[in-house]
Amino acid sequence: MKILIADDEPLARERLTRLVKQIPGCTVLQPCAENGHETLQLVDRFKPDIVLLDIGMPGLDGLQVAAQLCEYSDAPAVIFCTAHDDCALQAFAVSAVGYLVKPIRSEQLQAALEKAQRLNRVQLAALSRAPSAINQARTHLSARSHKGIELIPLEQVIHCVADNKYVTLRHLHGETLLDESLKSLEDEFSDRFVRIHRNALVSRTHIERLQRNTNGYYQLYLRDAPEPLTVSRRHVTAVRKLMDKL
Repeated sequence: MKILIADDEPLARERLTRLVKQIPGCTVLQPCAENGHETLQLVDRFKPDIVLLDIGMPGLDGLQVAAQLCEYSDAPAVIFCTAHDDCALQAFAVSAVGYLVKPIRSEQLQAALEKAQRLNRVQLAALSRAPSAINQARTHLSARSHKGIELIPLEQVIHCVADNKYVTLRHLHGETLLDESLKSLEDEFSDRFVRIHRNALVSRTHIERLQRNTNGYYQLYLRDAPEPLTVSRRHVTAVRKLMDKL
């Protein structure tokens, strides 16, 4: 993989260069980019497979650069490497395939690069959205994990469960904490998620069966979930009607 590093801080460029060189199959293109305009010029010149892109750069910032790259027919994959932990939603709006928060660890970077490599051109085209499309429906959720900020494709989400101030997002690759309320998710993704309890939303496409247990409670079994979820009595009728349509 040909990788272009774009960061206005020399130490950050040097650290990323060292980390990338430790990963088999990766080549760091030289020179690295020191600002947004230079990033676009070097992308045109080198045609990299992946750009490791900082957000806070002089001139065009990283988000603006990624927005312009969305318009390229052969755009490289973009992985943000930034000190900002609050821009993940904007990052996905400009088609980022990864979002790493500094200081970046080697295993985080390797995982992000492997993910970017797995995305073929068809998938990248599906993720690509022009800057004018930022207000269109989201295709991913932003979640915090031990890896930093993770971008979870909506089709991989199994269920969301609220517990006090936190929402746990269960997806095909595990669980992460979500910085969004169940109500906001229900309002935004009513065609994808259904409420089965005051503290739980489930993916319609993952529903398998509804079963009443010996205690008289209804349990909803979901594909790829280790345990069923309890359906509250007030939601049982709606869930049954939905399952008749599935």
